[in-house]
Amino acid sequence: MSLKHLQSEEELNAFVQEPGKKLLFKHSTTCPISANAYKEFQSFTASKDIPAALVKVIEDRPVSNKITEIFGIKHESPQIFLLENDRVEWNASHWNITKDAIEKAVGQ
Repeated sequence: MSLKHLQSEEELNAFVQEPGKKLLFKHSTTCPISANAYKEFQSFTASKDIPAALVKVIEDRPVSNKITEIFGIKHESPQIFLLENDRVEWNASHWNITKDAIEKAVGQ
């Protein structure tokens, strides 16, 4: 499954509106904790067929802020959301983002 890099609110809205389960990952390119969480996220998405998207919180700040606004969940990075249809079914941040935690949340 290819990873989408969301760089605009329009791309974010389109991704959120896609039906079914999908993963949204907020990544800080300057944070070592985020780098570790990103590896865990990539490890999961490399072997599973689930739509996934990435938002870089520094480079794409308006998109990152929009995620907080849409879902009403306090911003943290790294942060991951499991969306089903247009709702957050699960989210985690920092060291809680592991391949195993994602597998459990997604049910795969």
